[in-house]
This record gives sequence, C-alpha cells and structure tokens, in this order.
Amino acid sequence: MRNRVRSHVVALCVLTAACAGAESYDLVVENGRVVDPATGLFEVANVGVSDGSIAEISNERMTGARVIDATGLVVAPGFIDLHEHGQSDEAYALMVRDGVTTALELEVGTADVDGWYAARAGGQRVNHGVSVGHMQVRMEVLDDPGTGLTPAGVGGSAAATPEQLDAIEDGIRRGLEQGALAVGFGTAYTPGAEMSEVERMFDVAGEYGASVHIHMRGSVAGLDSTITAARNAGAPLHIVHVNSSAGGAIDDFLAAIQAARDDGQDVTTETYPYGAGMTEITSALFDDWESWPEERFADHQLVSTGERLNRQTFGQARARGGTVIIHGRTEEMTRAAVGSPLTMIASDGFIENGRGHPRTSGSYSKVLGRYVRDEGLLDLEEAVAKMTIMPARRLDDLTPAFERKGRLQEGMDADITIFDPATVIDRSTYMDATIPAVGIPYVIVGGVLVVDGGELTDARPGVGVRAPTR
Repeated sequence: MRNRVRSHVVALCVLTAACAGAESYDLVVENGRVVDPATGLFEVANVGVSDGSIAEISNERMTGARVIDATGLVVAPGFIDLHEHGQSDEAYALMVRDGVTTALELEVGTADVDGWYAARAGGQRVNHGVSVGHMQVRMEVLDDPGTGLTPAGVGGSAAATPEQLDAIEDGIRRGLEQGALAVGFGTAYTPGAEMSEVERMFDVAGEYGASVHIHMRGSVAGLDSTITAARNAGAPLHIVHVNSSAGGAIDDFLAAIQAARDDGQDVTTETYPYGAGMTEITSALFDDWESWPEERFADHQLVSTGERLNRQTFGQARARGGTVIIHGRTEEMTRAAVGSPLTMIASDGFIENGRGHPRTSGSYSKVLGRYVRDEGLLDLEEAVAKMTIMPARRLDDLTPAFERKGRLQEGMDADITIFDPATVIDRSTYMDATIPAVGIPYVIVGGVLVVDGGELTDARPGVGVRAPTR
C-alpha cells in the first residue's frame, strides 16, 4: 500500500479535491479494513477503482463517482469458487450474495468448451469458467443415456475400447486447445474406467500443464494411487471436496496430501463446510443400493421434496432420477477439513428451479460467520486466503488471468467482496437452499456493483475466464 509523504499544500489538495488534476475514480471504497492475503496487508485504507481495475490503495482520501463507506467492514478480494455446478443465473444470483465473484465448474466440466462459453456470452453476474471433463467426454464417446452431470449407464460402467480411448483423448485435447481451465475427473462415477485410462488422460493434462481436478474413488489406497498417477504424469493434482471423499478417514487423507507436498509434488485440495453431500441418484455411486442395510436409506434426503428415504422410496426415486442429499459426516470431520491449512473453500454447489444444497448460497458466509467469528477455528486472514489467493494460485500457471484475481492490490482486477465480520452468516437449509447469506452488503465484479446494500443489481459484468487457446 502506498503511504506517500506530501507537502501541506498537496495534502490539502487531496482532502478538498479542489486542486486542478485531482484524480477521481469510478468507485471508491473508504475506511474499510483491507485484507490482501498475498501480501499480508490487513489495515484500514481506501480503495479506488477505475476501468475495472484497482487503481489505488491508500490511506489518503479519494473522490469517486460513487463512494462506499466501509467503516467496520472488511474489504477482501472477491471469492473464487473452484467447484460450482450451478452455472446458471439462478445459482449465480445466490453465489454472488455469498461473496463469490468467480464461479468455476472444474470437476464435471464439459465436453464442448467453446459451446459452454458461448452459452454464457454477453455477461453474467459473476466471472465463470470450465474444465474439459473426462466424465462428459466419456459419456459422449460411449453414448451414455444420462442427461445430467454424471453418467447413468455405459459412460460410467463400461470399459472403453481402444478406439474409444483414442476418442476420449482427442476430446480432452480439443477442450484444452479451446481454453479449458483444467481437466475434470470423476472416477467415483466411472467405475468402468480402468486406472490405465485415467493415467493416460492425466498424461494429456501434464503435457499441457493443466491441473486435474478429481472426485476420486474412496479410500486412502485410492488417494495414494491417484497421487502416484499424477506424479508419474507430471500433472498438477487437485482433490475435490476432501471432506466428502475422506469421510471418517479425513486425518489420513490430509496426512497423505501433506506427505506428497513435502515430497515436492503439486497437490492441493478443497472442502465445503457442511456435513452432507449431494449428487444425482442415478449415478454409479448407488449401483449397489439394493444390498444396503435398511438403516442406511434414512441418510438420504430427496432434494425435490425434502423427504428422507427408505428402501422403497429410494428405488422409486432412482427410477425417476433427480438429486439426493446424503447425510452422515460428523461436525468433527467438517471442522478437521475446514481448519486444515491445506484446504481451500469451494462450494460444490448446485441449485435448479429453487431446489438444491445450502452450500450453493452459504459456504463462504458460513466459514466466515461460524468458523471464524463464532468458533475461532480459523483467523479471518487465513479464511480469506482459502477463498481467494489459494484458488487463484491453483490456476494461474496455466491461465494468466488468475494472476489478476484473488489479490487486492493496485493493478489487479476489481473483483471485491465487502463483508461485515460481526454479522456475516449463512441462512440456507437442506429444506430451502435459496435463502441468501447476510452480512455481505457489497460485491463488486470487474469494477461494477452486483450486490449493493445487500441487494442484487441488474448488472452482469462477469466474463468468461479461459486459458490461452492453441
């Protein structure tokens, strides 16, 4: 932060804005506690924004076309969500009120990168981006009948022929050449994909320098084989929702990731701050449902109605399709994941037609309200780092645009989240995931207010963020 020493005359000019040449900004945020985890800045300052960028951070007074008094508030880089399936206006409207300024679909991804970005051209509430998805490409190549995010037939269960493997590789290469941000994998949803297939696609990612974002098959042994495959391929590895994948083995999972990092491997991970997950009921995760003990079904809650299931209603719901919330993890497991210095915060959110998981609209505010303010599990600067600079650094090797995000510094993109540390909290529930967070009165995307005084504006300044095309 600049802290210039000026003469009395120049200081008077700044204070009165009466001198010729005094600079005025598009937007000024004054008197807020500015936090930039990348540099360690955490002090009261003023921020001037012009032309979509942060033009000045200073303790000197500024003038602007719009001035926000942020006294008592924290001014942070906009939150970057690496794992968000709800890539629609409905979901963006909830996410931005949770402080998210960049929402990325990096686990499931897409088979058509150009088409995905084209469908969102013309402006969204938040910045957005996508991976090329192994699952999605596999579904297309194997002609899977599923209409959702995950396979519902041969795309998950069948082994690929040599010709199909060639086509899957071609699809992943095409996506990377079209500017995909990463390569997404869901090996838990594709049991028919042998490890040799996964390793081959890891090799492609490593060749391009793209990180692989994987919902891996469970167990520490599965984690070890995934880490080994990424190391052999030279591919940066990101384990999605470590809390969900690890369950009760969370300490062992985190220890294995730390050991790989200590050995010099590029491995990162993320968590969401809830004890229940959500997925499509037709997915391969539930292929063995008929063998479950009766009591296991009650852990499953149908998203469309909120009802807890039994053997009969689970079978009926699986035949119809849709999404299901899976309860079962303890609060101690959630705290272990959220509190680990290894984890970023990422929502794994999804909402459609008003139904979904509360993590879509509450992940970031819950961490700041419950785990920072109320319980002291994290300090504020550490929590903000998990939401900003850590995810930006995960992607900025391949995608230079992320060198300008996740940071609150002069010259960076003016993606800014302003929250009240005394009141920020999530309010959404498993019965109603559409209740927006509170305590985040202002969210700025590309220098434009998308949340103003806690209310959505009509602005849609968000742009597609892509890796360089080839």
